[in-house]
Amino acid sequence: MTIAILYSDGLREYDFGPGHPFRGDRYELFTGFLKQRVPEKGNYQFVKAQPATDNDLLQICSQDYINFSRDYFKAAHKGDLDHVKFGLYQSMDNMPFETPGNIEEAARLIIGQARMGCDLVQQGKYKVAVSVGGGMHHARASFGEGFCIYNDVAYAARYLMQEYKLSRIAVIDTDAHAGNGTAEYFYNDPRVLFIDMHQDPHTLYPGTGFASDIGSGEGKGFTVNIPLPANAAFDSYYSIFGEIVEPLVREFKPQFIIRNGGSDPHSDDGLTDLGLPVRGFRMIGERVKSLADEVCGGKELDLIASGYNKRVLPYCWLALISGLAGWNTEVEEPEPATRKFHKDPAYAQTKLVESEIKSTLKPYWKCFQPRTPGQI
Repeated sequence: MTIAILYSDGLREYDFGPGHPFRGDRYELFTGFLKQRVPEKGNYQFVKAQPATDNDLLQICSQDYINFSRDYFKAAHKGDLDHVKFGLYQSMDNMPFETPGNIEEAARLIIGQARMGCDLVQQGKYKVAVSVGGGMHHARASFGEGFCIYNDVAYAARYLMQEYKLSRIAVIDTDAHAGNGTAEYFYNDPRVLFIDMHQDPHTLYPGTGFASDIGSGEGKGFTVNIPLPANAAFDSYYSIFGEIVEPLVREFKPQFIIRNGGSDPHSDDGLTDLGLPVRGFRMIGERVKSLADEVCGGKELDLIASGYNKRVLPYCWLALISGLAGWNTEVEEPEPATRKFHKDPAYAQTKLVESEIKSTLKPYWKCFQPRTPGQI
């Protein structure tokens, strides 16, 4: 299957400067690796998008926040690191170091890619579109955090609802960190089923995303947090998909699936404490593709940016995309990667998390309710 890969050299500008965990060279690193491993013809096509306008950003952001972000990061790129008022609009982890890229312009490009990805899939030009650099799930309407300026996950869902009048969109967040920004956008909205699997918030930034956080008002039951214990590995993720993700998505019957998350659940990521091997990323891609084929004609937008060990990042990203696209490409563990988890040390704890989630969501979803005798 040929997929669209949204990419532009301008993504390199999403760079917080030397010494910061998030650098813009990750994008060239991955696209070069992809070209070496998988021929473009018949497998993927690179597509360039236009940056978002202020009108686009106003779908998810306040005008004051847009104005500050534009002016501050433009000045920072030119060497003016005046931090007055920074804390009113951005968290300290978004503060650029010396010689950052033109971060805000690249952030607009990421939103533009989300918009084009929705169009390409919804209009039937591709079944799957991958936005390299996407998945800025920590950003909120008036506050940027967690290396995220504008939330393209939220933008894509809102764009599909507004432009194409979709009423059921599933967002599957497999990033190691909880998608607190995305959750905030849709906490009251039953049109978006937000399933977020992440490391236990007791042990990892941003400290949100407990199993008891299930939405409010009309959206109660449509936010599904899956806090995975530290060291959760392949078996945990495999079980979570079968026991939680797939039953929910099948019952919800979305018209479109958005998935976001990069390589940071890998056992050697460096900033996280999960244990997913490279083959686990392929499994995620395969399971998401299978769900999309089953419930919404294969329509899926993938947003992929995270990961903080550049040695493992391209392998995990390629494995994930290979699963989504159905490629037979073999993606091995990078050497000399440690092989920490031949068995999943957190599997028993993960099963307890599953039970808690099912119990909490039972009033809202038939798939978690006990079957009566004779019921199929």
